[in-house]
This record gives sequence, structure tokens and C-alpha cells, in this order.
Amino acid sequence: MTKASIKSYSELITFEDFYDRFNYLKLPGIVGEPTFDLMRYLNQEFYHSKTWRGLKDQIIARDMGCDLGCEERPIRDRVVLHHINPITVEDVLNMAPNVIDPENLICCSSRTHRAIHFGDIEQVRVEPIVRTPNDTCPWRMNK
Repeated sequence: MTKASIKSYSELITFEDFYDRFNYLKLPGIVGEPTFDLMRYLNQEFYHSKTWRGLKDQIIARDMGCDLGCEERPIRDRVVLHHINPITVEDVLNMAPNVIDPENLICCSSRTHRAIHFGDIEQVRVEPIVRTPNDTCPWRMNK
């Protein structure tokens, strides 16, 4: 990755719209394409470390537990931290600075995280559901 193509949290948050942020982050991944493959244990070991858990708490607080840091999209289930610039096996083995750099991390939901990796916006719910009185009762209509 060249210096010109390195993305950052500071640049990401200049986009106010969730979809602009998504488009900034999306990757051209292929379903089933291995990332860490046989070395998967390395990143799993790291993601359970004390260093990562402390950093994760810091990033969740910074992003207010919201999907891509957008206040109108609070994450209601498990929060995933996404590396804005993907990390490699070598990065984890050498504990490269980009692995724990807050400028390289953003909160997202599991669904958004999958969509980013496969570049598929259709996996992300378009708009939050707006509920109204009696909308769960098909025989009662709001007038």
C-alpha cells in the first residue's frame, strides 16, 4: 500500500453520511478468500490480549458505540473494530504500529463489517426501521 492510498480515521469522520463512510472503507473482497488462512490463530490470540481489549474499550468510547461512528446508528449487538487499512500476518507477528493505531480503527456492527470486506452495501440495512403505534397489528390501521 502506498502512502497516497493510506486511509485514516481523521479523514473518515469528515464524511457525515454513513454511506459515504461505507464507500470510503469498502474493500473488494471475495467470499471465501482467506485472509490469515492457516495463521488465523495469530490474530485470534492478539484479539484476546490485554492490549487489544483496552484499546477496543477506548475506540468504542471514542465512537460512542455507533456504526462507523455515526451517532444515528447505535450498535445494538456486538461491536466489531475494523482496521481501516487491512492488517497482514506480518503486521501481527511484528506488532506493526498500524495494528494498534487508533487512526486505523473504527467501530462497526458485524453486518457492516462483512459488507465492508465484500464491498456489498446491500448487506447493510438501508435505513433504521421507524416504528409507529399499532404497526405490528395488520388489522389495525393508523389514521
